[in-house]
Amino acid sequence: MTNKVAVVILNWNGCQMLRQFLPSVVAHSEADGGVVYVADNGSTDDSVEMLCQEFPMVRQILMDENYGFAEGYNRAIAELNEPYVVLLNSDVEVTSHWLQPLIAYMDAHPEVAACQPKILSYNEPDKFEYAGAAGGFIDCYGYPFCRGRLMQQVELDKGQYDEPAEIFWASGAALFIRRNDYEAVGGLDPRFFAHMEEIDLCWRLKARGRGIVCLPESVVFHVGGATLKRENPNKTYLNFRNNLIMLYKNLPERELGHVMRVRFLLDHVAAFTFLLKGQWQNALAVRHARKEYHRQRPYFRASRMDNQRKTKQPRPQGKVKFSLLIQYYLLFRKRYSQLG
Repeated sequence: MTNKVAVVILNWNGCQMLRQFLPSVVAHSEADGGVVYVADNGSTDDSVEMLCQEFPMVRQILMDENYGFAEGYNRAIAELNEPYVVLLNSDVEVTSHWLQPLIAYMDAHPEVAACQPKILSYNEPDKFEYAGAAGGFIDCYGYPFCRGRLMQQVELDKGQYDEPAEIFWASGAALFIRRNDYEAVGGLDPRFFAHMEEIDLCWRLKARGRGIVCLPESVVFHVGGATLKRENPNKTYLNFRNNLIMLYKNLPERELGHVMRVRFLLDHVAAFTFLLKGQWQNALAVRHARKEYHRQRPYFRASRMDNQRKTKQPRPQGKVKFSLLIQYYLLFRKRYSQLG
């Protein structure tokens, strides 16, 4: 009999992370009927050997090189048969019966393609975690934010977002998705390599009329920044480049020109701000990201055309009309509940 949920952890040289966090994932996932996989992205450390010795119950999917977050998951999921898949970061600690609310909701709501638990900080458990919190949204110029996190401002979890909510994107740190929906929209875009790929995936799902929700009854704790620290220039480059590519792929034609003109100005402001802070490598990363976006844009035209043809909801719920930057920096609204 096929298991209902595959919990897939993508690993690259994360032996110690696996050793630390796998025990909770195995114990609490198998108790809910899930099966745990580690998809190894060509690690050169002792990850695979350690798994064989210390976690023989965990199934392994071995790849011959590091394909990045997007293609790594695409290749792993292609080998699965379970109807539900969880993309789970290796630095996530799950809680007792964390899968039960997710499974129950998805079973009862076939119109919903994906969901996420409430994601709290592992290091500061009373706070939301930056990369996901209680569900993600996107503003009119492509800036992502969350219930519980605006820009760098992360809120304390006081139960204020404990109601299930329709969201725009679910975090790739703990993304529960129907395998058929994942495959129907082509999975994660491997050209992104890493960062923003889950928002791009969710945008395609939402545009095709599928739902995405956050279910705070399920709780996990995420370390965050375990692979690349937030101020890392390579992370800055990937975030800016991939965000521009995502906008090009998914924005309706009537919005694209205006948004890109505004982003030209805002990205240069961001680069100048990095310079003022003495972070010249990050400033150069923004410039490089914009240059690479223009160079690579023709290779994404076919994807854009395909997305436009298949769009049923040009302004799906969770893609807001306001500018996050104006709300945050000019109106001084620092919490999600203050936006609007």
